[in-house]
Amino acid sequence: MADGVERLERWLRRLPFRRTGPAEALPARLDHRRIYVLPTRLGLLVAAVLLAMLLGALNYNNNAGLVLAFLLCAVALNSVVMAHLGLAGLRLDAVQAEPVHAGSRLRLRLVFDAGTRAREGLRVQSEAGGAVSFSGPAGSRIEAELALPATRRGWQAPGRLRLSTTLPLGLVRAWAWCRPDAAVLVYPALESPAPALPGAPAGGAARSRPERSGEDTHHLRDYRFGDAPRLIAWKASARSGQLRVREFEAGVAADVQLDWNGLGALDAEARIRRLAAWVVEAERQGRRSCLRLPSGVVGPGRGPAHRHACLQALALLPGPPP
Repeated sequence: MADGVERLERWLRRLPFRRTGPAEALPARLDHRRIYVLPTRLGLLVAAVLLAMLLGALNYNNNAGLVLAFLLCAVALNSVVMAHLGLAGLRLDAVQAEPVHAGSRLRLRLVFDAGTRAREGLRVQSEAGGAVSFSGPAGSRIEAELALPATRRGWQAPGRLRLSTTLPLGLVRAWAWCRPDAAVLVYPALESPAPALPGAPAGGAARSRPERSGEDTHHLRDYRFGDAPRLIAWKASARSGQLRVREFEAGVAADVQLDWNGLGALDAEARIRRLAAWVVEAERQGRRSCLRLPSGVVGPGRGPAHRHACLQALALLPGPPP
């Protein structure tokens, strides 16, 4: 059963005049004006017990009972202050995530600055679902990873985040809302199963081009960052005074042409899913691909950067409203 704080928040979300406020630029700092505190069920029970102790001690004129009741009241009030200070001064510095395909889970990485206080037993929860607890010493940078559903392609905002704590005694819950002005990219969902890659265009039979693997040396070129050390021509490099790299000539298949207009029998979202699946498959096979979209042409090329460019172009195509 949810406690009073969660029931109150659900009720407030149903009010027609509730305002969420604009997104705020990072870094976002939690000051005392945006932190709220309410008792938990345990806190309400303790308050009722303390009230009964005070009334009983007053009724029987028991000084020892009054001292104990006031001492416990002081401890309870101090826990309210400590819970508030557990959030005060906390700063959200960054929101990051690696792109994923729609329909999977987005691993949202939140980077906090603990400030001058140690942060213990904090919890961050998103309105979109998902929650995680984190802690860290004073003066440290704390990272928390929040799993969110990637519901649709394109830029996805994390929405409002609720930071809360019930420490040190669990009598109250202190919480604050933060809505960072950040968005992460979600790739299109992949068609499954997808048909085989389209064949080479007419006249585009297999041809030869310089590759980094093969049998016959094609030529030597200058070293580029990322080249494998085994490809360096050490003797030629010693003669020229700079690193030279061997390129080989090998027979490879023609570039894969991924054309939006060639899928006229499918609707827009089905075309996007199929083209995304073909981009991933072409990269898996190590083949160069060229993606032709209404928004422009990507490629030809291959590699992680080309794959990302193709999937990003597909993700950002106009589509139906969410």
